[in-house]
Amino acid sequence: MEMGGKATNAMPIISKLFCSSSQVVLVVRRRPRVINGGGFVVTDSSQTVVFKVDGCGVLGTKGELIVRDGDGGALLLIRRKGGVVQALSIHGQWKGYSFDYEGLQKLVFSLKEPKSCLARNNITIRTSIEHNRGHKNWDFEINGYFPDRDCSIVDSKGNIVAQVGVKKEVDEFMGSKDLYHVVIKPGIDQAFVFGVIAVLDYIYGESTRC
Repeated sequence: MEMGGKATNAMPIISKLFCSSSQVVLVVRRRPRVINGGGFVVTDSSQTVVFKVDGCGVLGTKGELIVRDGDGGALLLIRRKGGVVQALSIHGQWKGYSFDYEGLQKLVFSLKEPKSCLARNNITIRTSIEHNRGHKNWDFEINGYFPDRDCSIVDSKGNIVAQVGVKKEVDEFMGSKDLYHVVIKPGIDQAFVFGVIAVLDYIYGESTRC
């Protein structure tokens, strides 16, 4: 599978404002470790902040994340579903809600993760978009292993829509995975992509988790 370079029709999930007509490379930088569960910041090639993700250390609530725009406006509220049914399920479930102009929450995507620690080494995480129910019960899945910064978001047709990676020289210099890049295909909603990455970050106990 390859990332396509051709421009495609915009596929807004949060907003068409976050869909670019060309391929985009954004950089993720973990917030300082002193902020426990503080989240991460996303910048473009000119180092302008595009998104901020608040983790439980900022919000004070476990199993909850917020994706904000560069100005700090809330775009996505992401919650891990609880309750007896979820406790007995082999999958954990996350729900992502966008905010309309009145500040009301609207469910836009769901994400399922296996609860087994063994399964996480070879994890299959699938995401469903609420307004796009097709012949499959999922729209995107994650291939690869996020803690290695080597994974991709793939649509139900097998096309890579976003790729997480680390440049070798950066990895050697930093000595950690606190700085990595995400390549996003034309037309794909960047806010949605970072909503999924925020959940992956939390699942694997990284910058957003207390």
